[in-house]
Amino acid sequence: MPNHDPDIAVSAREVVRTFQIGENRIEVLKGVTLDVRHGETLFLVGPSGAGKTSLLYTLAGLEKPNSGEVLINGQSLYRLGRGEQARVRNASMGYVFQSFFLLPELTALENVMVPALIRGRQAKARARELLERVGLGGRTGHLPSELSGGEQQRVAIARSLMNDPAILFADEPTGNLDTATGSAVMTLLMELVNERKRTLVVVTHDQSLARVGDRKVTLVDGRIVD
Repeated sequence: MPNHDPDIAVSAREVVRTFQIGENRIEVLKGVTLDVRHGETLFLVGPSGAGKTSLLYTLAGLEKPNSGEVLINGQSLYRLGRGEQARVRNASMGYVFQSFFLLPELTALENVMVPALIRGRQAKARARELLERVGLGGRTGHLPSELSGGEQQRVAIARSLMNDPAILFADEPTGNLDTATGSAVMTLLMELVNERKRTLVVVTHDQSLARVGDRKVTLVDGRIVD
């Protein structure tokens, strides 16, 4: 493998992703190559079906590419065994999804603690601190069903930061929110990332949101066009 550039946090090399639907093989990513620098905020934009979410999930260790390579800090992610991949994801990456994916039977505090519990740590004080930071210090004992959409997404952001990951991946984090709430959530996410100089990769269909990042990359039909 060539020498790794220490400034690069996430790297995709000729990534191809296909899906089989009946007799048809659909090529969703067509040899995508992309570098994301440490501390960079990168927005992936493009029309529906362009491959944005597939690229995000592949970069984030959630969907293995059919061919090509993904490097996290110079380490080839999909060459690792499953257990080691899971360890890298838990230690180095945080995730924010459009649908929040909070566990309905857990309180806000317990949901935020989940990534730490996976590592065998309690870290209740840190979870409380993160909920304070996202403006939900008074809602720690509430279940997801007792929170608004914007509050649920704030819980999800706090959860994504629980293990202090170097890289955050966000898939349409404002997609289920009204414009004002979405804007507030995006502002909060950017503040938290910039405070700690973390890397952030965001999929969004909202071009106005994408303007707040360091760089915008457009996907069309499974290829980067700019």
